[in-house]
Amino acid sequence: MLLPDIKSPADIKDFSQKELTQLAKECRKTIIDVVGKNGGHLASNLGVVELTIALHRVFNSPRDAIIWDVSHQCYTHKLLTGRYQQFSTIRTRGGLSGFTNSEESEHDFFINGHSSTSISSALGLLTARRISGQEGKVIAVIGDGALTGGMAFEGLSHAGQLCNDLIVVLNDNQMSIDHNTGALSRYLSRMTASIKYQSFRNIIDKIVTHIPFFNRFLEKLIFRFKRAIKGLFFANNLFVELGFEYTGPIDGHNEKELEKVFRRVSRLHQPVVVHVITKKGKGYSPAENKPDVFHGVGPFQTSDGTVEKFDTTSFTEAFGNMIVEAAENNKKIAAITAAMAKGTGLTAFSHRFPDRFFDVGIAEEHAVTFAGGLAAGGMIPVVCIYSTFIQRAVDQLIHDVSLQKLHVIFMLDRAGAVPNDGVTHQGCFDIALFRPVPNVQILSPCSENDLRLCFNYALNNKGAFVIRYPKLSCPTEIEEFSSPVEAGKGIFVPCTEFVVENITEKELLSRKKKVLIVTTGGMYSEVQKAVRSVILSGGYADILVLRFIKPFDEAAFTEMAKSYAGVVFVEDGVKIGGISEHLSGILSENKYNKTRILAFEDKYYSHGSRSDVLEMAGLSVKDIEKAVNSLL
Repeated sequence: MLLPDIKSPADIKDFSQKELTQLAKECRKTIIDVVGKNGGHLASNLGVVELTIALHRVFNSPRDAIIWDVSHQCYTHKLLTGRYQQFSTIRTRGGLSGFTNSEESEHDFFINGHSSTSISSALGLLTARRISGQEGKVIAVIGDGALTGGMAFEGLSHAGQLCNDLIVVLNDNQMSIDHNTGALSRYLSRMTASIKYQSFRNIIDKIVTHIPFFNRFLEKLIFRFKRAIKGLFFANNLFVELGFEYTGPIDGHNEKELEKVFRRVSRLHQPVVVHVITKKGKGYSPAENKPDVFHGVGPFQTSDGTVEKFDTTSFTEAFGNMIVEAAENNKKIAAITAAMAKGTGLTAFSHRFPDRFFDVGIAEEHAVTFAGGLAAGGMIPVVCIYSTFIQRAVDQLIHDVSLQKLHVIFMLDRAGAVPNDGVTHQGCFDIALFRPVPNVQILSPCSENDLRLCFNYALNNKGAFVIRYPKLSCPTEIEEFSSPVEAGKGIFVPCTEFVVENITEKELLSRKKKVLIVTTGGMYSEVQKAVRSVILSGGYADILVLRFIKPFDEAAFTEMAKSYAGVVFVEDGVKIGGISEHLSGILSENKYNKTRILAFEDKYYSHGSRSDVLEMAGLSVKDIEKAVNSLL
């Protein structure tokens, strides 16, 4: 194998074409094998193998900076930058990150995980280098899916204005996570479809290549000539109009051709877009045939692509079913997502109600303001976004929904601890971000039945609603989860609900010191396990699930707390600005100080399984049990 001996990109500079072909095969096999075991982003990484090899052959990282947008497609980059030996640990606790991480390697310039940021980051880095007199190119690699985000266009506009030598590689695979939508996608499709231009371009390239001695000097002239000819085929080229040179489209799996183009553009002194066509899942037929399934995938059988399935229903699946049912009876319901139809459970809705389904691309800000417009027009928009991505639309939620007193429902999937994706994807900020916002109610359901009741409550009441739930299977239902929804009230689950072998209800009730665990809905699964352990160790703990984070009946809660020896708050959100800190403060004002707060501290949490992340945050079952026992 070639990969084990590659310690840096310099090691592949002298490879023959035969060796490069072998290297691409080794990269694909390694990625398939490791992702099959650990899960991860497969299709996108298989699509950029040759592109990554070509970039590292032509440019000299880290002197030349390669910035990957989102960076979920950086696996080959990691393999070529000395991380082969650790690659089997990717996305596991203590192992490699599934995204670029500047703390992991000098070849990773940013900790990245969100979309449409690469052009702005690259432009800033390049500008700083030029001001300080540093050499080296800066290359932003961005997918056509990420180009649907408005921030990408802000970066393009500014780059064209500054007129420096930024290189933007547009990796065009007609997909983000799901298939791309919108006018930009159609525009790029028209550009890639011009066979006449491609044929003409290839003829010119061959002629120039065969002119001895002068071909290098003619390259700039020919580059501009081709740009002019391109104008005959593309009356208006978006990138040219923004001030960029443009070359492409180019076969993204022809490594030799990619190298040739990159060497040419590396000598330019103005911004350039290199348009590359790739195929998601390239080289692995299950991923080629179902690139959406293998975008972000759990462990699977590499022999045939069979993905492991579970009998339990996840919160995502439960919501997907209930919004379809609700929309059957209410024609005002519309669903909006930002390139996350499958991830947010909206696939069935998109098929059943295509006229009321809106995938706006990776454009969370637009999604929220668009929802406000729908609400103003009499619709009931349901915005389905991951908790980590709603961070990008905080101003829109405040200014364009809350301030207008509009009826919009925000379904925040992946709230709380998010497994494997690491620091950029933890859903721990939403409570602190939105709890201070007027006209917004925040609900935190703990089961499928509870989610249904909360969703129906939001549908039938006015105002803005944030409903947050974890990436997790729904727990077993109990009677309390079906209690009617009352604004500001939680769900009380008595300790006697938990049957523990050889311990009777009478014996439980006879225990004198009792603790109340106040928890957000997403942490119920861990809390109920902790309660069972507390019971076995001779203790007693009731549970109050915060069905409502806002509004909240503080007076009733204060009175309830007085009957307990202590209160433990368990919150899958940040402690600073969270509901636990607020309620603990209220108890303190009432001379009640027997409290413990378990929540995400003022730091970022790395990748690992859900249990790993909760353990790092001090929110594991053992941590909860320990906090309860400390008050007993």
